[in-house]
Amino acid sequence: MTDLKKVASQVRRDIIRMVHGAKGGHPGGALGCTELFVLLYFKVMKHNKNFNMDAIGEDVFYLSNGHISAVFYSTLARFGYFPVKELGTHRKINSRLQGHPTPHEHLEGIRMASGSLGQGLSVAIGTALAKKLNNDDRFVYCLMGDGEQQEGQVWEAAMFAPHNKVDNLIAFVDVNGQQIDGSTDKVLSLLDLGKKYAAFGWNVLACDGNNFEELEKTILEAQKQKGTGKPTAIMMKTEMGMGVDFMMHTHKWHGNAPNDEQKDIALAQLEETLGDY
Repeated sequence: MTDLKKVASQVRRDIIRMVHGAKGGHPGGALGCTELFVLLYFKVMKHNKNFNMDAIGEDVFYLSNGHISAVFYSTLARFGYFPVKELGTHRKINSRLQGHPTPHEHLEGIRMASGSLGQGLSVAIGTALAKKLNNDDRFVYCLMGDGEQQEGQVWEAAMFAPHNKVDNLIAFVDVNGQQIDGSTDKVLSLLDLGKKYAAFGWNVLACDGNNFEELEKTILEAQKQKGTGKPTAIMMKTEMGMGVDFMMHTHKWHGNAPNDEQKDIALAQLEETLGDY
């Protein structure tokens, strides 16, 4: 059985090294969402590293808050979608691994370009409806940021999904309370997101997104909602910068790269478990 905590530690090391090497990127949210990516790809989802866009008989994942691409790329590479050594090209000229994911050059594991916030939920709903039309019983997962909930398209999609009984959709909101300009409470208060989704007709669950056991239990509960006619939204509380002490409890590492000294301090806090690229 895969040791998820060991994989998560290595993914966090990859994130730090990728963003440092590129001298730019978004480490905070990527570190905060590591448990979700590792759990989905290494245990929960049925998926195939021999990638094709149709995903017939497979679960599908969409990253809507595409700026946290480093965690997505690392997880895909560590699972075997593409060579781990390619992580070293992150955000470099002519690399497939740009700052925001795109299906550029047939990048394995990526089904949509995500950079303009607010669009991922709409794409996920379309895919979930297609699976229903094709009698494909697999799930569609989507991750959004909490600051992203300030986008109007999110709420158009949030109305559409329950109306059309898209109950094979599980959407996560990364509730870390931080966005690029400060806390979400100061920038534009989100109030109670769970109550908002519930009012729109969603089944709503909540969990600690940095706890593997609690996160898995919540996802399994969400899967049971298939057949009820209601999509599920999981309010996933995380800590931005999780695993690196000086990156936690602040918005300042939303979009900043560590310098050489900071990189070394961060890596000293994260166990190398699968071998650095």
